[in-house]
Amino acid sequence: MRRIEVHIGHYGSGKTEISLNRALELAGAGEKVTLVDIDIVNPYFRSGEQTELLEGAGIEVLRPTFEGTNLDIPSLPAEIQRVFVEKDRRIVFDVGGDPAGAAVLGRYVRYFAEEPAEVYVVVNTLRPWSTSVEEICWMTGAIAERCRLPITGMIHNTNLARQSTPEQLVKGQELLEAAARQLSLPVVRTYAQASVIEKLPTAFRDRLGISLKPLSIYTRPEWLDLEADVE
Repeated sequence: MRRIEVHIGHYGSGKTEISLNRALELAGAGEKVTLVDIDIVNPYFRSGEQTELLEGAGIEVLRPTFEGTNLDIPSLPAEIQRVFVEKDRRIVFDVGGDPAGAAVLGRYVRYFAEEPAEVYVVVNTLRPWSTSVEEICWMTGAIAERCRLPITGMIHNTNLARQSTPEQLVKGQELLEAAARQLSLPVVRTYAQASVIEKLPTAFRDRLGISLKPLSIYTRPEWLDLEADVE
């Protein structure tokens, strides 16, 4: 396992929740952790918004310095370069959720050339551009081209928030594994809320083993779930 992990994916894939959960998992295991929020695409669901939570767990947070102002283009702090030097820390990158956002990683290509990272594409098969093998393969290729880094694995995160079901997760796993085989990539982790995991078939849970991870939700506003309940 490489020291640096990059989580990247199409809008709505859940990569920000995955980044938060992964950073907290590593910190809970006693690692020194830095979470780098360079998602300059989505202003509403950002890992950097959870600074109090993360710092309370001993996690360093680096984020765009002008985020939250009236500037159109946030500036990425120069101290991000420091994470490539401090070799005693585990680094989690939360990157913009589409090929345009992935392009931000391009400015750090020379650092990644010196120390390769695990670059994981997060996929929710119930979101647009992720509903078929062909779409997932296209999206992964487009992201890789823009970020100028090789993709090393995929993370499964099929869900419909509170309306998520075990059947959706099982079907999504089958779909993503088919795409991963076509791309010659591993599916390294599968995330689901505990309420879904406990209802999964035993054989499915046993097959995934420790790669099946419980997902805690930190960024979703309560009003979205309330709205879904009304509908």
